[in-house]
This record gives sequence, C-alpha cells and structure tokens, in this order.
Amino acid sequence: MNPKEHGEVFVLDDGGEVDLDLGNYERYLNITLTRENNITTGKIYQQVIERERRGDYLGKTVQVVPHITDAIEQWITRVARIPVDDTGEEPDVCIIELGGTVGDIESSPFVEAMTQLRRRAGKHNFLQIHVSYVPTINGEQKTKPTQQAVKAVRSAGLIPDLIACRCERNLDKGAVEKIAHFCQVEVESVIVVRDMPTVYQVPMLLEQQGLIPQLQDILSLDRLSLSPAVVAKGSATWDQWKRLTAPEDHFFATVNIALVGKYVELHDAYLSVTKSLEHSAMRCRRKLNIIWIDAEYLEHSYQTEDPAKYHQAWHQLCTANGILVPGGFGHRATEGMILAAKWARENRTPYLGICLGMQIAVIEFARNVCGIEGASSEEFNAEAAERLIMFMPEVDKKTMGATMRLGKRPTLFQSGSEWSKLRALYAEKPEILERHRHRYEVNPAYIERLEQGGLSFVGKDDKGERMEIIELKDHPWFVGVQFHPEYLSRVLNPSKPYLGFMAASAGVLDQITADILKESKGLAANGANGVNGVNGEGAGF
Repeated sequence: MNPKEHGEVFVLDDGGEVDLDLGNYERYLNITLTRENNITTGKIYQQVIERERRGDYLGKTVQVVPHITDAIEQWITRVARIPVDDTGEEPDVCIIELGGTVGDIESSPFVEAMTQLRRRAGKHNFLQIHVSYVPTINGEQKTKPTQQAVKAVRSAGLIPDLIACRCERNLDKGAVEKIAHFCQVEVESVIVVRDMPTVYQVPMLLEQQGLIPQLQDILSLDRLSLSPAVVAKGSATWDQWKRLTAPEDHFFATVNIALVGKYVELHDAYLSVTKSLEHSAMRCRRKLNIIWIDAEYLEHSYQTEDPAKYHQAWHQLCTANGILVPGGFGHRATEGMILAAKWARENRTPYLGICLGMQIAVIEFARNVCGIEGASSEEFNAEAAERLIMFMPEVDKKTMGATMRLGKRPTLFQSGSEWSKLRALYAEKPEILERHRHRYEVNPAYIERLEQGGLSFVGKDDKGERMEIIELKDHPWFVGVQFHPEYLSRVLNPSKPYLGFMAASAGVLDQITADILKESKGLAANGANGVNGVNGEGAGF
C-alpha cells in the first residue's frame, strides 16, 4: 500500500498487514488483534467463492443477499469470541467499525449485514453509534449534513442509538436540539466530540457527557456481572490514564524531535511512530514538538536546486534535541538520511533508526568510520560493490505482496552487551519480542569489520544470524533496530527504544532507566510473593 495514499501499514503479531485503524484500537484498548480482525471485501468474496467451489451451496444461485451478508455476519460473530488480551477469556463486547460513507457501493453489503446482525443479536445486545461531522461555516454550525446522513443510514436499515458529532468547538444548545429532533434521538444521545488539546483527553470528554450511563442503559451492561477484581483493575487503569494524560501545559519543557523521512507530507504515513513519541513524551513529562524534515532537502544537490529548503532543513536538524529516521522503501532521499545519521553520530545528538533507519546508520558508519567508501544497500543499487545491506535470501524477489519478514519475532541480547542502554530499558531481559516488516538485512560478511570499527550489534535473532539491534557505546543514545517497536507501544507502556530515545533527548535517560529497573524488581518481588499488580502494564507510573 502506498504510504502517501493509505498512510501507515500496521503489522500485527501474526504478520497481518492491516489498516492503521487497527493500530489505534490496539493502542487505546491495550489488546492484541489478528489479521482476522481486519475484514475486507476481498476476503469475504474469496471465502464465498471457495465455499461455492466446494459445493457448500449445493448449486444454488450465490447472491449478495443472503450469501455475502451471511458470510460477513458469520465472520464477525466468529472473530468476536477470540481472546484479545492476556486473560485468555472470551470478550464481553465486540466493537465493529463500519468504515466509508453511507450510500457507497463498496459498503452496501456490510450495511445490510449489520442490519441482519442487529436483528439476530436481539434487544440490549446491539448498539449503533453514528459518527458525523458538523461543519462551522462563517461562524454558523450546520446540522443539515448530519440530518441527511442519519436519514440515509435509517433508510438502509440501521437505526442509530447515539450520534457522535465531530466538531471544532462545542455545539450550541440549539444545534444539539435540532440534531436530536430531526434524527429522532434524545438530546442526551447526541455526543459532542469536539477538538481536544490531545486525543488522549477524548475519553475524559466522553465520560463528562455521560456516555457510560447511556451504554449501560442501552446494552444492559449490568448483566455482564464484572468481578470485583476486574472493576478494581479498570478503575486503577482509568486513574492512571487521567494522571498521565494531563494537559501538556503542565509539562515544564519542550523536546524538539527531528523526524527525517521520505513521506513527511502525509503524517499518517508515520502514525505509529508519532504515537510512540507521544507516549514516551508523556512518560518523560515533556511537551513533544515533532519537526518534519524531508530527507531529500538535506542532500547536497538541494544546496543549488533550492537553497532555502536546504538551509532550513539543516537548521532544523542541527537544532533538534533528537533525530529519528523511520522506515521506508526505495533509494529516494536515502543520502539525506545518511547525512542526518552522520550529524547525530559526530555531534552526539540522540539518534534512533527504525528498520531502514538502522540500515542507514550501518551504511553511514561503514563509509565514514570503517573507510568503506562505496558502502550501500542492495535496495539502492543492486550492482554496488560494497553491499552492506543485502536482500534476505529466503524472501521472494518477484512477488511483492505479503512476502516480507513479518510479525512478532524474538531478538536475543548478546553476551557482553550488559552495558547497553536499550537493554537496561528492557529491564535486562535476555530476550524480547517485537514486530518486523522488512526485506533487507545487514550483510553478515561485514559484521566483523563493523564491530572492529566500534559498532556493536547488541541484539540478534534466535539463530544468531540476523542483526536486530545496533548501538554505540560511547554516545548519549545512538540506537538502530531492525524491527518496528512502534507497533507495540501503548499509552501506559511506551515502546522501550522510543522511550530511551525521548528520555535521552530530554536529558532524563538515567532517571527513566532507574525507574524501570526499580519497577521490574518490584513486580518480580510481588510475583514471588504471589501478589498480582492491579495493572501489569505500566504499573507504578
């Protein structure tokens, strides 16, 4: 998927490449989803065609209704029962996002399937929240688009129980009453979801508008009979969330992070990266300022082609507190990334390289420290004499779709890496599990030469063949990882590579490291005494 068109491709534990929305659900609900949680038209039609070929329909005419709609409904009810957290229990509630716009041809089978599901689920078992944008034109809030949208969705067979109105500012009382009147819902059922300083404060906004009592009333949630332990855990998590997501104005200092990438014109292309930085900034009690730098503008050719952009980009890079080079594909702008890595290494600016960013750091080190002038990547130049980065031998070079090294895989910290700053943030664990998405790797033929130059490969795969983590020992923070730690970052438990990078950029790395080691020892002691933490994720923050 083109990142400039679709935004980020999110990767799940099982290697599923899915829409970035599933990343939002994992982050905010602290759950672990699978590729089965991502339903597409292609998957449904493929399933129905395969069933028809097997003879499941006994020669009957296969139609959108009921065969396609039944397949959608059956998929949802099956996946809804799959455990998604560490309890291993069947979920009590399933949230379904029906994307698109009512009236689109693409979504019509899914709309019909939801009408079937509503009827079969029965009273108090199904709730629909319709999301609608309320624009403000010349100072006047316009409710007509919402009225027409609800009219269209009702004519399609779905009846909204609640209407969530997205808006820049609070809706006037008259606007709320007009929406309630024409959409045939109670005034209390119109939820105003206005812009907030941060998205992490939206749950508090919803709580203030009485969303929870309405859900309890419509779905009869009291029937779930939640145990006291579950209620206590939820209450503790909620208190922790509110403390951690306090308004940024309360933070004392701003941290400027230069994100040097290839697709910076569409910020959604790096959504998980920016969310991980936000999680880490909250943990460090700092206000985050991301400086978006197009790596192409750092290249020497731009000094004559567009001097203004060139000098602005370099000024932003040189004055940043930390430099991050995220993942990407292709040769374009990679020379600019290499220059950014060189600046960070030579000027002791905290650096974090993710996937391609790690490979960039290896190439830069090979060129400027080890004297391998022609160091490059097979991805950039297949005929290069010094291919420091090579195509993984087991990967299909002809088929592009779903052929990368995908999903959660182990990384083992190597003996002698006890000094590693990143290892300390993982609480000295000998093995970690992170999600991957790549086709290229560091060429093993150059490992010894790079290590002799001072580049430490502190983490490798479980076979000891694939380089996973690089780190410079005598640097405030110079780390590169082949995996994508942003996919497992959570609001209350930030990704460790990002947390270390942010802490180093803010000058609080020693403090954050000490806190994590103290927390890990406390949890280990509680486990030895048979005591479970109220919230295992981020306990003690």
